[in-house]
Amino acid sequence: MAIYAPNTRKARLRRTAVMVVLIGAAAIVAPQAFATDESAPPVQLETYTVGSGENLWSIAANLTPEGGDVRDVMTQIEHLNAMPDSQLEAGEQLLLPPTQ
Repeated sequence: MAIYAPNTRKARLRRTAVMVVLIGAAAIVAPQAFATDESAPPVQLETYTVGSGENLWSIAANLTPEGGDVRDVMTQIEHLNAMPDSQLEAGEQLLLPPTQ
């Protein structure tokens, strides 16, 4: 399937106008996309070494504040460590979310 782009003067002007608008929009949006909040203090993450017989639930349960949901802490740990599943091995190093 071939894509045909007319090469008339009107078509070239239209393509140029579209590119100018896209570049202008990128110049406005891009700095905001990469901006960071300098006033926020850096988050300190702790590392934890998994012991024999431990699982993600037991580790998350120890970190969960009273009245909190252990599943939320488990999800945070999984995301911090880019875990494909909740399987752990003894000796594995985990990043833990800050305790509240």
